[in-house]
Amino acid sequence: MSLVTTVLAEAGHVELPMPTWAYGLIALVIFIALGAVLWTYRDVANRHQAKADAYAAAHGGAHGHGGH
Repeated sequence: MSLVTTVLAEAGHVELPMPTWAYGLIALVIFIALGAVLWTYRDVANRHQAKADAYAAAHGGAHGHGGH
């Protein structure tokens, strides 16, 4: 046995600061919040289509062509 496992074995039982289901709930809330942030950026490119078309026309690009 290594020194670390010996120390951990002698430390005994360690109580968690909250119930185990609470960790899952916290993770779920964080993922939902991150999903909401991601959702706010949906369809951003199409919100400014006139601006994108003007830029493409000024720089010789085709409409709807986003790649290089």
